Amino acid sequence: MKQTLLVLLAIFFIIICLVSAMLINIQSEKKIVLQENLEYEQYLNKEILGTDLATLISKVVDQNEKNQVKKDENGYYIDNGENSIKIDLKMTTIDKTYPMEEIHSNEIVKFVQNFNLIKFKCTSIEYHKKTGKVSKLIFEELE
Repeated sequence: MKQTLLVLLAIFFIIICLVSAMLINIQSEKKIVLQENLEYEQYLNKEILGTDLATLISKVVDQNEKNQVKKDENGYYIDNGENSIKIDLKMTTIDKTYPMEEIHSNEIVKFVQNFNLIKFKCTSIEYHKKTGKVSKLIFEELE
């Protein structure tokens, strides 16, 4: 009888430990997602210069490369539903939207030379449904 009780208690203790570990892991993952999102959410409705935007584009490209996000035949990152990030730039002076890949591949140095003192504003942020991570930032050129 005592032996059966000890075995049941041991099994119960192991189950409690496993559930606790899973809950701690879930909390930790949520905290990491919130921290990562905060890096990008700080730009929402804020005005930044072209130099800062160029830095952000480079950061996002590096993040996509680190996360091994695949590209399509045009060299644009494919939304993987988990950790890919995109930036779109709406240029009001020429009424056209450019994906970040186009700016990055056409030498970001030229972008900085031409738009370093131009102000941009982040007007929208989108999130991955599966992970809750930032998936897209939309910046608009301010006149």
